Amino acid sequence: MNWFYSKKYPLVLYVITLIVLGLSAIDVPYPEDFVLEHIMTVVFLVLLAATYRWFRMSNISYTLMFLFMMLHILGAHYTYSEVPYNSAIFNWTGFDVDQFFGFARNMYDRLVHFSFGLLFYYPAREVFNRFAETKGIWALYFPLDLMAALSMVYELLEYGIVLVYGADGVGATYLGSQGDIWDAQKDMFLATLGAVITMLIVAFINAKYNRGFWKEIKSSLKLKNARPLGEVTIQSWSDGEK
Repeated sequence: MNWFYSKKYPLVLYVITLIVLGLSAIDVPYPEDFVLEHIMTVVFLVLLAATYRWFRMSNISYTLMFLFMMLHILGAHYTYSEVPYNSAIFNWTGFDVDQFFGFARNMYDRLVHFSFGLLFYYPAREVFNRFAETKGIWALYFPLDLMAALSMVYELLEYGIVLVYGADGVGATYLGSQGDIWDAQKDMFLATLGAVITMLIVAFINAKYNRGFWKEIKSSLKLKNARPLGEVTIQSWSDGEK
C-alpha cells in the first residue's frame, strides 16, 4: 500500500482521468449533451490543477473524487438516461438488474446523484476542517449541508439548460427525467442520503479512534458568543465596541 501514500498518487489519478475523458469523446451519441455535461468537469479539473500546490488534499479525498469522475464520464458519454448498465451486467453475469429490482427506468442517473453525496462528502469535510477549522457536530453537519445545497444548485442548472435549449432535443437529453415529475426531488434526496451515509461512517471512525471526539462534540454545542447579532451587533459597531 506504499503507493497510496505517494505524493505522485494524485497526479496518476489526474492523468488517468484526462485519458479516460479523452477516450470518452470518441463516438459520442449526443455531442451537444456531451459538451454541456463536461463544462463543469473542465472547470473542476482546472481548479484542482490550479490549487494543487497551494491546497493539496488527502489521497483519500482524491480517490473519492476520482471514483465520482469515472462514473460521471461514463454517464456523459452515453447521456445519463441511456447508459447500458443493465445489458452490460447481463452479458457479463446473466443477471438482470432492472428486472430483479423492478426498475421501470434507467437508474444510472440516480446512482450518480447518490454517489455525489457519498463520495464528495469527505472532500468537503476536509475543506471545511482545514479552512474554517470546524469541530465537533459542525464538522459533520456543514459538509452534509453543502452536498444538499450543491445538489439543489445542479437541479437549477438543469432547469436553466431547459430554459435555454427548450424542452426538446438537447434540453430533454441533458435533463434526463425520463417522464418522472419528481425526478429533481428524488435526485436531491439520493445525494443527501449518500452524504448522510458517509457522515455516519466518518462519525463512527472518529468515535472509535479519536479520543477527543466526544469532547469536541460537546464543546461544539456550547454557546461561544452570548450577544445576539442583527441590530444588537450593529448598535455595538456604532458605539465603537469590538
